[in-house]
Amino acid sequence: MAEVASAKRGHEGTVDGVNAKRQRVDAESLEESVGGVTEVDVGITEFLCHSQSNVRIRGTLKQRYTDFMVNEIGTDGRVIHLTDLGFKAKELTAEEKEIIAEQEREAREREANLSISDEDKGKLREYFDDSQIEEISSLMRDGKKTVEINKVFDDKEIRTKIHQLIREISSNRIESVTTSTNSFIFGHNANKSRRRKNNKVATNIDHDLGERKNFLHFNLYKENKETMEVASILSKFLKAQVKAVKYAGTKDRRGCTVQRMSLERFTVERVTTLNKALKGCKLGSFEYKDQPIKLGDLKGNEFIITIKDVESVDPNVSIEDAIVPILNSLRDVGFINYYGMQRFGTFSISTHEIGKEILNSNWGKACELILSEQKIAIPGSIEARKIWSETKDPSAAIKKMPRKCNAEYSVLSRLDRSDKGEDGEFSEGAYFNAIMGIPRNLRIMYGHSYQSYVWNTVVSKRMQLFGLKVVAGDLVLCNNPKIMDEYKQDLETKMIDHEEDGNIIQDIKEVHGLRARPITQEEVDANKFDIYDVVLPTPGFDVVYPENEQLRNVYVEVMGRDGLDPFNMTRKVREFSLSGSYRHIVSKVNHLEYYFRKYNQVTDQLVRTDLEMLQLREQSPDKAVEIKQILDGVPDGGKTAVILKLQLGVSTYATMALRELLEGDTSRFGGVVNLKTA
Repeated sequence: MAEVASAKRGHEGTVDGVNAKRQRVDAESLEESVGGVTEVDVGITEFLCHSQSNVRIRGTLKQRYTDFMVNEIGTDGRVIHLTDLGFKAKELTAEEKEIIAEQEREAREREANLSISDEDKGKLREYFDDSQIEEISSLMRDGKKTVEINKVFDDKEIRTKIHQLIREISSNRIESVTTSTNSFIFGHNANKSRRRKNNKVATNIDHDLGERKNFLHFNLYKENKETMEVASILSKFLKAQVKAVKYAGTKDRRGCTVQRMSLERFTVERVTTLNKALKGCKLGSFEYKDQPIKLGDLKGNEFIITIKDVESVDPNVSIEDAIVPILNSLRDVGFINYYGMQRFGTFSISTHEIGKEILNSNWGKACELILSEQKIAIPGSIEARKIWSETKDPSAAIKKMPRKCNAEYSVLSRLDRSDKGEDGEFSEGAYFNAIMGIPRNLRIMYGHSYQSYVWNTVVSKRMQLFGLKVVAGDLVLCNNPKIMDEYKQDLETKMIDHEEDGNIIQDIKEVHGLRARPITQEEVDANKFDIYDVVLPTPGFDVVYPENEQLRNVYVEVMGRDGLDPFNMTRKVREFSLSGSYRHIVSKVNHLEYYFRKYNQVTDQLVRTDLEMLQLREQSPDKAVEIKQILDGVPDGGKTAVILKLQLGVSTYATMALRELLEGDTSRFGGVVNLKTA
């Protein structure tokens, strides 16, 4: 059986781009990883896999984004691929072409007649400066499709007045949409200019999807884009709210990924045409459904990861001799299921440090950490951070803070509208208001990051104490198949016991809320459970903690140093009251395959993307021909790559499996972050 060991190893990342742009991207990623948060900082200290020689490899991850491919695994267990690009439009009739031409002429005439009078410009100046008004004018005058004004209006009443004013001065020809950050996007009102006979050409696509339903599901292929970024792009193209775009999990920017998504109340005729306009992503495999995609609607993810510039840490041990025993261990034994480094951000200050202050209601300290000068930060924010550090003037700092720094910009925006006290300082109330100005999904992330830090620290200690042994007091989930009958019987008993006093609903809630229970010594002696059954909780008000006193005390000690109590996780601010959750402490790599390939240049193709596979199939006269995804490389090449194909369950981080193989802190793997399987 594999042993557990602590280790600290060095790693030298390499960057070898083929063009200036890609080289610059990789260099920036590498620079961001140096001097930032380390594994030890967030509780990651132990290793599970050991080869007989105890030798690992060095290598570079994500040298190109095509080196990291992720395909979701659906709830039916099938891997999701890009197998088509939707439906093609059929040839239009002469009448339909004339209708389109007439509509285009009318649109140009309307746009030519649109202008903003001096009187209307005066009304707009109450909300926008002259340059912003000119942008809106260009939308009306030059026929631009959309204009985004990056000025924030947090007051809902003011936003309503702006919507009404735009409709008034454009005679409803221009529509305005509020973004998630309370700025505005302006565009032409499609409903105003649409003619009924346009319906003749709206259905110029043949498909076999049957009756239209409320939700349109599709597969998304994307390159070097984040899932939320694509959702935003789709919503803008479709002039819909971004919440209409649903997905089972987020996929990170640096990679080629395929995942299932859904749109509410859109037709396939409308959505399939987006492939002509989208860059870096494609849509296909459309299907009408009664329900949307929901977060968690997947079984896991399949990865094809190419590690470049591979060499053995010990020159006397071959790459194959170093790597194969560890890969076998990952398959047969597994790895410690840590929360990965991307959970803690990419700056010098970890997000869990901010979370600690928020959970302690230290609003000022939390704001200071968010705005502080850091060795590692988005380059464009450095000057703004310096201004804040020296002056504490939010008005001056916000002028230099990039809008893409959502948390920083939101905090400064709120502080800019707050008054300082007689002592010249902002009050805790002002800082609290600033924290609450951060988009909700971002501000609650800080608390979750702290939970992850505690969990990592506790699981490290648990592995040090007990290794892969199951001990009395360890926790198992109540829905574990090994005790499911017991769980159902317990539920039925409680329902009967409380049937007479009308507390059935509340009791069911309590039973379901238990979710985990401790393992008894009798069950340990009977070998009823193994290490893959054992879970640990993240701290919260709705979890049970391990009964083993040593392990239980780790929660108390770690959180006590931070002024927190694991048994008191409720807060006055409801969204900072963390309920907690359970996470398996060891995970296995499934369906593992590995390939050794030689190559010379970073441009030497070793793996084909889903899009390339689809294009080759369409071009091939023999549609049944097998097209290889993993190529042979350059047999006499001077460099070595290792290609891993594997599957992981949900909420598992690929980096935490790869750290068993690669020498070095995962925060420095070629500048790699965001390797989570969502």
